[in-house]
Amino acid sequence: MSFALCLGTVAPYYNLILVLVVGFMFLRLFSMPNKGIYLTPWKLLFAALTIYIIEELFTVLYVIDVVKIPRIMNAVFEMVMITLFIYLLLLQKDYLGRRKK
Repeated sequence: MSFALCLGTVAPYYNLILVLVVGFMFLRLFSMPNKGIYLTPWKLLFAALTIYIIEELFTVLYVIDVVKIPRIMNAVFEMVMITLFIYLLLLQKDYLGRRKK
């Protein structure tokens, strides 16, 4: 088995572990008392992370032959995540623009 094939097999598992750590950090952020922090972009980023978790779970299930999903689903998940990223950046830009005035 080549290195690339081995890495491609175990990478989704490592991604899920990393996402669990990041998810814990988000939960800590949301549980902090609100001290004037603008959390809307962070909530959208958390939604994108949740979509990523779903995509990775489908990838792991596909690798171990539990479920067969169409390839288009990965593109749909990534399109939604990118749309959320762009929207949260625009929200943050608008917030900072209103704050300067």
